[in-house]
Amino acid sequence: MMSPTLHVPGPDQIRRAPKVLLHDHLDGGLRPGTIVELAAATGYDALPENEPDELGIWFREAADSGSLERYLETFAHTCAVMQTRDALVRVAAECAEDLAADGVVYAEVRYAPEQHLEAGLTLEEVVEAVNEGFREGERRARQDGNRIRVGALLTAMRHAARSLEIAELANRYRDQGVVGFDIAGAEAGFPPTRHLDAFEYLKRENNHFTIHAGEAFGLPSIWQAIQWCGADRLGHGVRIIDDIEVAEDGSVKLGRLASYVRDKRIPLEMCPTSNLQTGAASSYAEHPIGLLRKLHFRATVNTDNRLMSGTSMSQEFEKLTDAFGYTLDDMQWFTVNGMKSAFIPFDERLAMINDVIKPGYAELKSEWLFEQTAATSVSSSLAG
Repeated sequence: MMSPTLHVPGPDQIRRAPKVLLHDHLDGGLRPGTIVELAAATGYDALPENEPDELGIWFREAADSGSLERYLETFAHTCAVMQTRDALVRVAAECAEDLAADGVVYAEVRYAPEQHLEAGLTLEEVVEAVNEGFREGERRARQDGNRIRVGALLTAMRHAARSLEIAELANRYRDQGVVGFDIAGAEAGFPPTRHLDAFEYLKRENNHFTIHAGEAFGLPSIWQAIQWCGADRLGHGVRIIDDIEVAEDGSVKLGRLASYVRDKRIPLEMCPTSNLQTGAASSYAEHPIGLLRKLHFRATVNTDNRLMSGTSMSQEFEKLTDAFGYTLDDMQWFTVNGMKSAFIPFDERLAMINDVIKPGYAELKSEWLFEQTAATSVSSSLAG
């Protein structure tokens, strides 16, 4: 009989498996129907489509350009309808609900407060509205029989000059649902070292931060994020593959930076579908996550922008399973990596791993084992 550790899960098991999400943008995960309704309520008339299905297709096609800059342009529409307290509460609550329904048990969702001030909200009001929405979404998820915990990451835009202000905001709300800080936006021309004052401040405050690096730009972006800025995690980090040589005989040689990232267990927030859209990878089968998993980097699986990529955590794992034959053991490995790398206290991470994640995968493996045993019994009785 096949060992359950060799079992490649199907879509239903993947959906039911506990999952951890570290890299997901709030303004990149709206329901198309919500965008249409919020646009009508606020008088925003620049949507390219007014039917939810067609709008969802437009977002995916517009993002599927191979250009990070073009990909980022799609956010003008989602941010435009996220300018009021009620809209932010609704979007955050639906985000938590949608992730929980997809089997996500822990998520860190990021957004840039500075992008939600056009209707007069203050930075503090933005944060409080999103936090309220996440708590409401967690409550609704429990009512539906799902469990999720959502932490917020406050993002500063790397082309702007408010990173220290946003870092201070993240620190003020660190005990009220905000678990860390991030910078995002186009990498080329906007190195993370432009924001050193924010990172130095966060380190003095013993706070956590991740940096988008190594997505559209190469190794220098990763090196600066780690060695100059002191990032706890790398947002994407996919270009670390440029510092790894694979010989014709299959032997692998790591450069100094790649070795450092692996040795220090620096988490890589990898987003396969998004990486294909922005040109950071050419196909799922050729995505660097396959090699990085074999080399035991601290790789994690993430969605980035569920609306623009037309994806979910389950779909990301389905694509990787198809490409690499990943088993439930592989899924558990990625999920535990994610939980180990989360920005909540150690004892809470450990409790999630031991009390939620490992039991969840054990149940799925035993479920498959009993199904195989039953099938074998039936076959034997028919043969007899």
